This record gives sequence, C-alpha cells and structure tokens, in this order.
Amino acid sequence: MYRSGLPLLTKVLSFMAVAASIAMEERSVQARMASPSRFGDKAFEWLTLAMALAVVVLIILIGWQLWIGSSVAIKKFGFHFLLTSTWDPVAEQFGALPFIYGTLVSSLIALLIAVPLSIATAAYLTELAPLWIRQPLVSLIEMLAAIPSVILGLWGIFVMIPWLRDYPFPFLKRFLGWTPFFSGPIYGPCMFAGGIIIAVMILPIITSVSREILRSVPDLQREAAYALGATRWEATRIAVLSYAKKGLFGAVILGLGRALGETMAVTMVIGNTPQIAASLFKPGYTLASVIANEFTEATTDIYLQALFEIGLVLFGITILVNLLAQLLLRTIATTSATRAVQ
Repeated sequence: MYRSGLPLLTKVLSFMAVAASIAMEERSVQARMASPSRFGDKAFEWLTLAMALAVVVLIILIGWQLWIGSSVAIKKFGFHFLLTSTWDPVAEQFGALPFIYGTLVSSLIALLIAVPLSIATAAYLTELAPLWIRQPLVSLIEMLAAIPSVILGLWGIFVMIPWLRDYPFPFLKRFLGWTPFFSGPIYGPCMFAGGIIIAVMILPIITSVSREILRSVPDLQREAAYALGATRWEATRIAVLSYAKKGLFGAVILGLGRALGETMAVTMVIGNTPQIAASLFKPGYTLASVIANEFTEATTDIYLQALFEIGLVLFGITILVNLLAQLLLRTIATTSATRAVQ
C-alpha cells in the first residue's frame, strides 16, 4: 500500500510546486509593474472639455465682433432699428423690419411645405418602402442635399419661377384671391418663390435626420402595436411617430436653422424689395440676402455698420429660435412624462 500511494503523493507534491512557482512569478511581475497612471484619462478629459468650450467661445466671439462692428449704428438708431421699415442708404436711414419679416415669412413657408413631405418620406423609407427602392431613394435625397445653393438658385430663376408664374400662381389667385395672401399682380420673383426654394433646400436635411430617428425606434414598439391588432398605419402613427416625436421636432429645428440663414438661392428668387406685404406674390427681402447684395456697395461707415447690425439681428434670431425650441422640447418631454405616470 505504501508503494502504491507513493506515485499519487509525488504527483500532488509536483502540482503544488508548480502552482507555488506560478504564484511567485505572478507576484514578481506585479511587483515590477508600476501603478497605473491617470495622466491619459485626465488629458483626454481636459482635451474634450477644451474642444467643447471652444465652440462656446467661438459663438461669443462672433456675437462680440458683430456688436463691435455695429456699435455706431446701435447708438444712432437704437431699438428703433428693429421697428423701422425705411431702408435708404442715400439718406442714411436704416430699418431692419422688412428683412426680419421676409426672413420669418419665407422660413415659415418653407417649413409648411418641407416638414410634411420630409416626415412622410422618412416614414415611407423606414416603414413601407421595399428594399429594392429604398436605397436608390435615399441616395437621391442625399444627392439633393449636396447640390450647391447657387445651382438651385439658377434652377429657380429659369425653371421654377416661369412654371410657377404660368400654372400654380394663377390657380391660387383664382381660387384663393379673395384672401390677402394670394391677391395682387403676379410678378414671378416673390416671397412665395423664396419659401419654395428654401423648402427644396431643407427637405433633404429634415428627411435624412428624421429617417435616422425613425430607424432608431425599437422593434419592440412595432411588435407590441401589431400584437394588439393595430394596422400598419396605426402602428406607424402610434408606436413609431409618437415615440420619435422629440427627435422629429429636433430635425425640424435643424431645418429651420438652415432656412433662417439661407442666402444665395433665396436672393436669386425672392425679388429683393424691402417691403412688408401680406400678399405672397409680392417681392420680399431677407436678412441674409441684404447682406449678400449690399455689403460690397456699402460706401459709408454708417451703411456698413447697419449691415453689421443686420447680421447681429440674424445671429440673435437664430439663437432665440434655438432657445425657444429647447424650451418647447423640454415642455413636450415633461408633458409626456406626466402622462406616462398618470
């Protein structure tokens, strides 16, 4: 029995010796290793913080430069600059009200046209389109976003405006001419044409962002709706669009930001007349258009300062719209959370 148990004891002792050797080697390796450094984590944290602050500093510097460039005009015209319709460089009388009106109205027209088309297109591509047509449509939409604005402006002058002047505008005047929005003579270049060209430009942006948002909706939402007996339309409306409404609103605000600052294409089709008119058939002017058109013609200091103040007004409107959008987004989120709790 002693001889039969000896090999087993030898194996056990050998195994214990190997284990002890491995443990000692691991301890020696750990002893030789230095303690982990936090320098990389701190460097990455400070680098990303600096990049984030650089954006804020850039916005502040842009606003400060516009304020300095328009300080003389601000002192001379004051708040009255925002409420005056006169724009007379010869008499050195300047007011931004027609340009503010043109910017807001043309952007509103663009949103009324582009938002339903964009969201409907995004919903079709996400929920309904077969695979063989989905990718070609997505590529065409992305290609539309890549077209330069000056090319769209030329298309607007030579193709869109003649077509609008011959067909849609007479139709609108015939059936809706009793309203102040579609009354008066038809010129061609007008506020309505400016809104349509902006809608063409923001449509691919809102569509692309909305499509990505709808794609991010969990499949569990759709499956739950179908399990309750919902049709495809009901599942899309209740489970998908309702779930993604915050993101869709953000896509609309992104398109609005593009609409407010659009310059060349609008300048080529809106008519460039500083007036406030209810009729959408009359020419208009936007804040960005007046800067692009008259900056090289500003021969006096006060004229140049007034254009700088126009830029400052456009900058302020853009920030104000984004702040209001964030406030509205929080209100929507709070309302949705309250309903969920109830």
